[in-house]
Amino acid sequence: MKPIILIGYMGAGKTTLGRHLAQELHRDFIDLDWWIENRFCMKIPDIFARKGEDGFREIERRMLHEVAEFEDIVLSCGGGTPCFFDNIDYMNRVADTVYLCATPDVLQAHLAMGKSVRPLIQGKTPDELHTFIVDSLQARSPFYEKAQHILHINVIHTKEQIAAYVQQIIAELKINN
Repeated sequence: MKPIILIGYMGAGKTTLGRHLAQELHRDFIDLDWWIENRFCMKIPDIFARKGEDGFREIERRMLHEVAEFEDIVLSCGGGTPCFFDNIDYMNRVADTVYLCATPDVLQAHLAMGKSVRPLIQGKTPDELHTFIVDSLQARSPFYEKAQHILHINVIHTKEQIAAYVQQIIAELKINN
């Protein structure tokens, strides 16, 4: 079966929903950032520091092409992945792509709940973070909106909400599981 690739801004729920979607469909789950970190034995911020953004984006592109060739997977991509090179066009050719679309307020709420340190937003006040998200979304939305499917996401607090979104993705992709 074709891969399912989840795209969207950081904090949209790609990893959370991706992991549960993969479990529901009996597929393997891969987070592209984790894949890169394992392959290069380095954290993403360290790769950025050593190679710069251009170097990281080239690595990300190569790893996307490697992983997207796998069958029966759900792949969660970094927020910037679809926005560089021909990545979104490539993803649309080889996989079913789903954009997890969320408002800046929802994204900010999810990022506040998150446990991971995100270098791009570290040290920002709530107002600075909101402005950063709005500006970034404006630049990235044209790429995200090229996805084959768009699912609008609200703040996710419960396992029931996660399960409901997973069922919406399955229905949208017309998968019989």
